[in-house]
Amino acid sequence: MLNFIKNWTLPIAMLAGVVGYLLFVNVPLLEPTKPFVNSLIAFLTPTLIFAQLLLTFCKVNVRDLLPVRWHGWLLLFQICSCLLMVAVLLLSKLDVAYREVFEGAMVCLICPTATAAAVITGKLGGSVSALTTYTLLSNILAAVAVPLLFPLVEPHADLSFFTAFLKILSKVFPLLLCPFFAAWLIRLYLPKLHQWLLNLHDLAFYLWAVALTIVTAQTFKSLVESDTPASVKMLIALAGLFACAVQFLLGKKIGAHYHDRISAGQALGQKNTVLAIWMAYTYLDPVSSLAPGSYVLWQNIINSYQLWKKRKKEGK
Repeated sequence: MLNFIKNWTLPIAMLAGVVGYLLFVNVPLLEPTKPFVNSLIAFLTPTLIFAQLLLTFCKVNVRDLLPVRWHGWLLLFQICSCLLMVAVLLLSKLDVAYREVFEGAMVCLICPTATAAAVITGKLGGSVSALTTYTLLSNILAAVAVPLLFPLVEPHADLSFFTAFLKILSKVFPLLLCPFFAAWLIRLYLPKLHQWLLNLHDLAFYLWAVALTIVTAQTFKSLVESDTPASVKMLIALAGLFACAVQFLLGKKIGAHYHDRISAGQALGQKNTVLAIWMAYTYLDPVSSLAPGSYVLWQNIINSYQLWKKRKKEGK
């Protein structure tokens, strides 16, 4: 049983999230616990991300955080693909439903790398330092591009560029930089604690699985409770699937050329969907947020498959 849980952690976490949501909706006895659970989730999610990044960044040497060539190609793809979606939305007269589909795809393409992508990258045997550098770069790109480009698509957005820039940075950088600097200080001044944290080999991965359970439950809730027609939901979810598959495949292809296939694939494919959902709600038609919502499921299905392949290869 323990081996089964270890081998299928991510699918089990996603299933647990769906089952947990269904229980809370359909079991009346759990109704009084909802306020407590909501408060617990609001506390647990950033705490789990901080802890898993601290453990992951303990393995990273600051001197290794240098830009490499594949970073430039991935950033170029992100901005060009976003510009293409903007051009389609501005130049074509699409029905509202189809605009929501393209807006959803646009959010998924420009969205920066997930802060927790380093955990899966390390588990798959990729370069955590290269991934961490790209995470910083992609967040800066999104913080500049989104306030400039998204209001062109939905001009009613009332945030100025500078305000939006600071809001995006405030949502990402504390959670990314605080564990990074904490790990750096522990490495310098608390070597025994640093060594002890290094010995907790898979803990960061299992903390990510718990966080994934929570995120899956929230994603499933938004998909089920949205009053958008089912046909539009399906198209938007398919846009998320298309964006996910293209970015994982292209990232791996570019990374393979520079002998860093795993890191580049995760860098371009694994997205900060919580930030993407916020960007969609803030700048675009809120229905488009279903695309990054579905992206949570697609990227973790791909991650589960990659981990299964790695285990199978190691078994041989």
